[in-house]
Amino acid sequence: MKHIIILGDGMADWKVPALGNKTLLQYAHTPNMDWIARMGRNGLLQTVPEGFHPGSEVANSSILGYDQHKVYEGRGPLEAASIGVELADDDLALRCNLICIEEGKIKNHSCGRLETEEADVLIRFLQEKLGNGRIHFYTGVQYRHLLVIKGGNKHLRCTPPHDVPGTPFRDCLVEAEMPEAQETADLLNHLVLESQKLLADHPLNLRRMKEGRDAANSIWPWGGGNRPAMVPLTETYPQIKKGAVITAVDLIRGIGRYAGLRVIDVEGATGLYDTNYEGKAQAAIEALKDGDFVYLHVEASDEAGHDGNVELKLQTIENLDRRAIGPILEAVKGWEEPVAIAVLPDHPTPCAHRTHTPDPIPFAIYYPGIEADSVQTFDEDAAKAGSYGLLRGDEFIREFMKH
Repeated sequence: MKHIIILGDGMADWKVPALGNKTLLQYAHTPNMDWIARMGRNGLLQTVPEGFHPGSEVANSSILGYDQHKVYEGRGPLEAASIGVELADDDLALRCNLICIEEGKIKNHSCGRLETEEADVLIRFLQEKLGNGRIHFYTGVQYRHLLVIKGGNKHLRCTPPHDVPGTPFRDCLVEAEMPEAQETADLLNHLVLESQKLLADHPLNLRRMKEGRDAANSIWPWGGGNRPAMVPLTETYPQIKKGAVITAVDLIRGIGRYAGLRVIDVEGATGLYDTNYEGKAQAAIEALKDGDFVYLHVEASDEAGHDGNVELKLQTIENLDRRAIGPILEAVKGWEEPVAIAVLPDHPTPCAHRTHTPDPIPFAIYYPGIEADSVQTFDEDAAKAGSYGLLRGDEFIREFMKH
């Protein structure tokens, strides 16, 4: 049996009064997700272990069965793996957002949708002005980039910028969790302040502001860690001989690389609401023909949740259902070798909250011959009645892969 996990990042949500007190998954038209739930078995999954921040790096690697107490190192090392930066043992790798600050406050975590080509100009400029033998900036995708500090201490308290829109940035600067990390914290805060001086009058930002767009006027380092000790999935699940990950997000690409999956690039995959759903679905179908495991990740709903945009988030959920899940279901239904399909988010990103929460998420598993439970729709409430109950740790992936 082949296996595909289809993940709508941040799809889960809270009940919205304007939608008749329904969640977005309950309100959206999702006939394909509902079919998987109705014909399969359902449950809830705790993707964020107690004591961990509800980040996508935690949630997605947990879904794949990794014990966060053993592998968690933050987002930075995953970003490094994604863009091909080999880390030495003493390298501290941090996610490095380009963000917009106005009147001393964090306006947003993404500069109002910065294009990679624009960001590359700014990251190269920062490397020229601030980089040296110890400090190196690397271009990632859109607003998501990488900062590597040789000999940096990872015991830091960093605030993810998407958690604190509207907050004075000085209240959220890096703090050392132990005295040995103070030098690294001071260095990172120095880089933040210096980046603001350098980027304020950069021609690219002046042009963006003239056009009414947000300036990319500060870096924001967070999610730092060293190279993680992740065992490839092929060693844990011998039935995975050739697996693939399909995503537009560096973080997920990095998890895939450490998990031993090949990364498939799809033209037009943006990580936003305008992503190429059809292209990603077709890439997943071809990867299943050629291999036996696919992790298909779609970021759009998470970004809409961070924006607090209910209408846009509904659109992204329906697009995932109609333009990706539907074509995959249609393509694989007649295959001689059966395909197991799981659909789930990684964590909630409630529009009212505009950031991640650690609440359990709904999931559904279907494969030919499965004995269906009583659940009829795919949503947060319906999943509570699912036959799997509440799963934790590697229970989901083990259940999914055992068939």
